[in-house]
Amino acid sequence: MQKLETIEQFESIQKQNRPFLLMKHSLTCPISQNAWGEFERFAKDHSDIETYYLYVQEARPLSNYIAETFQIKHESPQVLFIADDRVQWHASHWNITYGQMKKAAMNES
Repeated sequence: MQKLETIEQFESIQKQNRPFLLMKHSLTCPISQNAWGEFERFAKDHSDIETYYLYVQEARPLSNYIAETFQIKHESPQVLFIADDRVQWHASHWNITYGQMKKAAMNES
């Protein structure tokens, strides 16, 4: 798992043209803490899939950029599976589960 803080970092990852999961994590939200646990577990078990995260409180411009670029309303917590320069799947709040991330990522890989 790699922390993202800037638009430039995000664009660099996109240019690699490999599928990846990205979590928008809120440091103050208890629902986000639960989703973070699911995300961490998924990342640990599936090291073949690149995983990135951003802290919404620290990277608001990046979070907004992602929402605008992909035309997906910002929420936190939120996980996006990005492949082929598109969001193939996304979920927020209690819908962020290990099983849902696995289903989304395995269907694309």
